[in-house]
Amino acid sequence: MACMAWETGPRARFTPTVRNAAGSGAIGLIQFMPSTLKSMGRTVEQAAAMTAVEQLDLVREYFEPYRNRLHSLSDVYMAILWPAAIGKPETSALWTQEGRPTTYRQNSGLDIDGNGVITKAEAAAKVRATLEAGMQVPYVYEGPL
Repeated sequence: MACMAWETGPRARFTPTVRNAAGSGAIGLIQFMPSTLKSMGRTVEQAAAMTAVEQLDLVREYFEPYRNRLHSLSDVYMAILWPAAIGKPETSALWTQEGRPTTYRQNSGLDIDGNGVITKAEAAAKVRATLEAGMQVPYVYEGPL
């Protein structure tokens, strides 16, 4: 839920039609890239026409290949952002200014310490903050189960 809250915008809209503000073409609850949707036999238009509940089935389908490999919040977010980092240490570099300058530039807002290297921990930091905010009152459900 924290990943979807982060991916659907500053107010955690959980909207299946939300599009990537940077213009990547990504859409939906986990910001599916058009190429990802195509590999799943869907189009951006089909994903955009889904209700949130319908798109949750697509999210489940997307995560299926990662079953039993996601052991932390960072790993869950890496499945969305950069699957090659699943299972790697939090200190692992995802992108550097020198090694992958374009990808680094597109994600430079994640470089918390501004050292030109975006680590797995830095990339997941805003998702973690979203999770922690969601665990605070008034968001925590305390009613009967």
